[in-house]
Amino acid sequence: MEIDKKKCVGCGNCHAICTMGVIYLDEDGKSAINQDECVECYTCYRVCRSEDYPPWFVRALRKVLSLFRLGYLAEVDVCPTGALTPPQLEWPRNLRALFSDPTTVHPGTGVSGRGTDEIKSNDVTGRLLKGEAGLVVEMGRPGTGAYFRDIEKVAMALAKLRPHFERENPVTQLMVDIETGKMKEEILNEKVMSAIIEIKINLERIPEFIQALERVQHKIDTVMSLGIASKCLPDGSIPHQEWVRKAGYTLSPNGKTNIGLGRPLFKED
Repeated sequence: MEIDKKKCVGCGNCHAICTMGVIYLDEDGKSAINQDECVECYTCYRVCRSEDYPPWFVRALRKVLSLFRLGYLAEVDVCPTGALTPPQLEWPRNLRALFSDPTTVHPGTGVSGRGTDEIKSNDVTGRLLKGEAGLVVEMGRPGTGAYFRDIEKVAMALAKLRPHFERENPVTQLMVDIETGKMKEEILNEKVMSAIIEIKINLERIPEFIQALERVQHKIDTVMSLGIASKCLPDGSIPHQEWVRKAGYTLSPNGKTNIGLGRPLFKED
């Protein structure tokens, strides 16, 4: 995102709305954006509706009011002059919007968002079979974000264990070598709000993958969370629980269980 300094009047409304906290008041009294840290989520542009007032009018109004020790404060969801300006993003900068802007459709998946169809639709997709576990490693979050250089470190740590990377996943599509998890060199310094690595493994391998994540966590400069899914057994039990326990972790009793109703489109033999 860019800010037109000719239009900006320094009201500061966009500062609080920024999901990454990277908009600040510059020395000239106008707002500026740290372009290295901006993830192009466009939240400021979508939330701050423009009143399209001429900048000279707002500045003059403020000056007059200041004579009476009064001030002009626009509503919190307003940019008085429409100074926020979406840029024309080129590769690889456009990756930031593809992963961070929820209204942007990813060309590799055909849907908006950072991942693929959720496991809750497994009755339709059949992505997870008996004896298998789906692991999703989410890196970054609002206010923190994640650089692809850190995402690559985690992908390469997992790749050493030879998992099945979900090929339709946006992160997988950025790998130059799916066997090693190596990412395209030109994207490593691009930052996104968050990204998801999706893999599939056999249930009994859960502990060694958790251990791999424990080792690599100290080498990355962002937050990371792990989600695990498996197909419930006929008695309703969750097969991945015992393997997570063997890795030294206890799952929350409030974990999500999806019950597929209606006619399933996929039936396991």
